[in-house]
Amino acid sequence: MKKEPKKTFFDRDHLLHKIESEHQIWDVLIIGGGATGLGVALDASSRGLSTVLFEQSDFAKGTSSRSTKLAHGGVRYLAQGNIKLVFEALRERGLMLKNAPHLVSPLSFIIPSYRWWEKYFYGLGLQIYDWMAQKFRMGNTSLLRRDTLLKQMGNLNPKKLNGGVQYYDGQFDDARLAVNLAQTSIEQGGVLINYMKVNQLIKDAKGKVTGVEVTNVETGKTYSVQAKVVINATGVFVDDILKMDNPGANTLLKVSQGIHLVLPQSFLKSEHALMIPATSDGRVLFAVPWHGYLLVGTTDTPLDRHQLEPKPLKEEINFILETLKDYLKEVPTEKDVLSVFVGLRPLVLPENKEVGTKEISRDHKLKISASQLITITGGKWTTYRKMAEDTVDQAITIGDLSTGPCQTKALKIHGYSNAPAEDEAMSFYGSDAKGIAQLKIENPDLDYQLHPDFSFTAAEVIWAVRYEMARTVDDILARRLRILFLNARAAMKLAPVVANIMAEEMDKDKDWTDGQIRDFQSIAKNYLVDPTLGEVLASGRLQKVE
Repeated sequence: MKKEPKKTFFDRDHLLHKIESEHQIWDVLIIGGGATGLGVALDASSRGLSTVLFEQSDFAKGTSSRSTKLAHGGVRYLAQGNIKLVFEALRERGLMLKNAPHLVSPLSFIIPSYRWWEKYFYGLGLQIYDWMAQKFRMGNTSLLRRDTLLKQMGNLNPKKLNGGVQYYDGQFDDARLAVNLAQTSIEQGGVLINYMKVNQLIKDAKGKVTGVEVTNVETGKTYSVQAKVVINATGVFVDDILKMDNPGANTLLKVSQGIHLVLPQSFLKSEHALMIPATSDGRVLFAVPWHGYLLVGTTDTPLDRHQLEPKPLKEEINFILETLKDYLKEVPTEKDVLSVFVGLRPLVLPENKEVGTKEISRDHKLKISASQLITITGGKWTTYRKMAEDTVDQAITIGDLSTGPCQTKALKIHGYSNAPAEDEAMSFYGSDAKGIAQLKIENPDLDYQLHPDFSFTAAEVIWAVRYEMARTVDDILARRLRILFLNARAAMKLAPVVANIMAEEMDKDKDWTDGQIRDFQSIAKNYLVDPTLGEVLASGRLQKVE
């Protein structure tokens, strides 16, 4: 089966060789490979700055793969009066669609009206939202009659329904965009490597940060890497790096947790998304069609500590299911949940630290420490590009770097394609779909379906290993193919299949394969609503619970 692949820009060993052999002082060194760090790496490398990024796990392993998958201006922030953020996010939403049309698309949202005034109130607000988008408008807000609305959304609760509002926002695949951002930055000359954990900051005699000590998680080998500017873009972990710089540093963030439930799309019976504008906790709730399933979220739960694999709380699951009861005729229960995933939000603490997390602004914040460590945090996926531009502008000043203006407003993201996909399931690969098709031609034994509910083949696993820096079964099933996020049981069943394909491609032994299966099952059981079922699945007694 295995044919020796051609070396590519995205070969991890090739990138590690650059770290080992060049011994250069980089212009910009970035800690963190989520949306923010990847955006900074792309901005810096596209300006011609020598750029290196280290991520302790996989790209977008944390928050950046666990969003509501919306490229949006933020209707909630408009209601809060944060006009500046909404203007900025709507502009950035338009640039995302322009530069990555294979991953970003307009989506119609419907707000049902159950009180006489709601459709007029929300309709007026959303017309303002349209106006604020200016040339980046994705569609026009309109009021819907009751009968029209029930035709468009077949499972909507008709009791007391008097119509609704239809508006447009953007939808995207977050983890896939993260991978494509990494690829684009590498194409621009950047060096971005996953599974590289920063252990400590290196400082000169004056206390200025001049680099990092970083360990290759896979081999245990440690490197000292020098840079003119070091940027902390670690999301919910920024305080850890700040305390690495200064043990007495004040806490910058308040972390909150949000969960999403994934259900069969039949619970909405619509190609439109449902937006619930005011839940009992004061948030908005979305039910969004995504990859043939229905994604519902999100919650807002303040946390005192955070971890790389956060777990859903029973009350969060109950909150979403209870909220849906008021809006759907056929109501889902726990047994209908195919997957539940959890994301953490890095919210910058305001002066009044007692404010609730849902009231904390999603504006980003740049902090310059006395050591000249730059920290960028806050914000949201939609504004990643603007956050990166502001950060690199600051880095140029701090490091006295010589370069030109930002290039990312019109920079096409890897995979860019405006052409309609021949295979809808392959659409998020964009222009790379041709490469996968060619791989199947060259290796016909890779062209078999991995699971009856998903069209992915073994070729996509090989592609992710060779060209997308996937290193683990979790990388493949969670962030390259997204199966763990869509159907956790299917992902658990697939783990041994994927591990064996990867092992042959990567020349790994049985111990590695068994370890990968064990590690993935441990992660995946937390994506099931019933954790005891996860323990049964992880033990291999799959047939007894199907």
